[in-house]
Amino acid sequence: MTERVKRFLDFHLQRDYRKNRITVDYSKEDTAKTVNGALAAFLNNSTPLIFPDDIYGFNRSVENLAPLGMSMTNFTPDYAGALENGFDKMKDELLQKRLVCETSRREFYDVAITTIELMFVFCEQYKNAAKQQGANALYQALCTVPHKAPKNYHEALVLMKIILFFLRATNATHVTLGRFDQYLYPFFVLSRENGQSLDELLELTELFFISINMDTDLYPGVQQGDNGQSLLLGGRTLTREDGYNELSETVMQASEELCLIDPKINLRVHKNTPLERYVRATRLTKKGLGFPQYCNDDIVIEGLQKLGYEYEDAVEYTVAACWEFITPTGHDIPNVCTMNFPLVIRNATVQALPNCQTFEDFMKEAEKAIISETEAIIKRANEYAAGWYTHKNPFGSIFVEKCRETGITINELGAKYNNYGIHGLGIAPAADALAAIKKCVFEDKTVSPQRLIAALENNFQGEETLRKTLIDCPKMGNNDDFVDSIAERILTCFSNRLNNAPNAAGGVFRAGTGGPHNYIYGSQNVGATAEGRLAGQPYPSSFSPSIGVKTAGPISVVKSFTKFDMTNTINGGPLTLEIHDNVFRNEEGVKKVAMLVKCFINLGGHQLQINSICREKLLDAQAHPEKYPDLIVRVWGWSGYFNELDVCFQNQIISRTEYTF
Repeated sequence: MTERVKRFLDFHLQRDYRKNRITVDYSKEDTAKTVNGALAAFLNNSTPLIFPDDIYGFNRSVENLAPLGMSMTNFTPDYAGALENGFDKMKDELLQKRLVCETSRREFYDVAITTIELMFVFCEQYKNAAKQQGANALYQALCTVPHKAPKNYHEALVLMKIILFFLRATNATHVTLGRFDQYLYPFFVLSRENGQSLDELLELTELFFISINMDTDLYPGVQQGDNGQSLLLGGRTLTREDGYNELSETVMQASEELCLIDPKINLRVHKNTPLERYVRATRLTKKGLGFPQYCNDDIVIEGLQKLGYEYEDAVEYTVAACWEFITPTGHDIPNVCTMNFPLVIRNATVQALPNCQTFEDFMKEAEKAIISETEAIIKRANEYAAGWYTHKNPFGSIFVEKCRETGITINELGAKYNNYGIHGLGIAPAADALAAIKKCVFEDKTVSPQRLIAALENNFQGEETLRKTLIDCPKMGNNDDFVDSIAERILTCFSNRLNNAPNAAGGVFRAGTGGPHNYIYGSQNVGATAEGRLAGQPYPSSFSPSIGVKTAGPISVVKSFTKFDMTNTINGGPLTLEIHDNVFRNEEGVKKVAMLVKCFINLGGHQLQINSICREKLLDAQAHPEKYPDLIVRVWGWSGYFNELDVCFQNQIISRTEYTF
């Protein structure tokens, strides 16, 4: 890390720059009720802010946007087109399309072109400010971008910052960085060929990463840090080669040195990924940032193709704000609704268990309940998603090729893919509950259906012995087919009914194994469940063992959660494992964790996140937050500062099982 990077990092972490922002009363701006009027009002009130050691600029001087509402979310733009051409060419192409388009489509091109013109004006203001303030690097870059295509890596990153600034300014949220090391690699190579060293390019990367952290407190999300700034490294290319390159490694090193919450690093791997890469990635995990998150190309690409994605699109997959798989050619809504498995199984238990003679009878009732809820979700999703976005965003839509070609915004379903993803929440506790019913009610016959239901309704008051018996039943995470086969059955039931079912957007539904913030919010009003969980207790994060479950160790967990054909639940949702930070203290421990990850991928797991964690430190941070201002934790599909989280999320993270080897 260079001295310049250290200074800029310290400047960011002090956060005093936030005092430069103002709040605007847009009610006084009549034009702020239209898309470009709102953008113009925001820009007219904005002042170019260039901080010491800042070579990227485009920092927010205005806290709030005009209240038009969300225009797009969980969006991966096609950055490559803008980077290859620049916006003069983009504007010319849009003008040509406007000349030949249908009259009804002209508004799209008019708004998009006007947005680009507003961009040009604001960038000119930034260029003048950079010249006046002696910010020569930024000034020189703005002499080229955004008008022309970048000539080097720095100019490409400046153009990236401009694009991100304007997407956010047009009310796009959770804008991801996509396959960063693929679309930026040509510019990285140009700079290498022009004599820049890897150390110099690392400095540019680190300064850019600090820059995109500056305004994250202004980005909407469930919690601070839930902002969408994720990126993917490596993975298959269109020609089926491995895409990990020098820029991939530079990004890993930058993230490891900076220890910031953004960007969230995701690593695409496959069965031929060498162990050395897992070892290298585990050194980043050791930092305690909660990433990289791993995505298995062998599973994801095939799974997307099963859902109708063409290979050329599936191979370019990236992740949304958390872990849902999306593509730059589509605008899927990957988190439109959630299947609450523990609630469905609890309701089936109360309603159907007394009338069942065998466990198979009850499983059929549980499957009927899952199918019924899936059909209800399909209906709700089709009604709900219709009002998902509150205004059109032609500027954002020009970053989707088909929208740009047709003049149809993503809100009007102009993208190539318009699929709906449904989360699968609490799969492990649901399977555990069914396994406990199988063992206690039907095999051992230690409890009657009526007694079990009464205990659930009374939150196990006076039934502590029964609760302990239920807790001691087989649980997912122990490589036990008794319960794992039940999990496979409910996943199959869910995915068979949901996958490829048509949605109201002309796309299809797809099943997942995640459940972001709902592992807290979706569990709060759910009564006690048959695996021994008390009413209101949180579920595990995503596709993971139930909270407090005793397992034989991380290897048994990996084996339990890789017994399924994960190509059928490809909306995403990782197995999440907390490894005690003591494990990472020597190279032997790092290698063991790397081998665990490789084992998960080779066994057919689709997605994995490993967290280095220490419960004692988290408890101390909760009691003495002033001692840990920059402590980072993995929350669900993203990482954030522990002290900025609501207590319910802090407590859930503290309660997770810490594994050792």
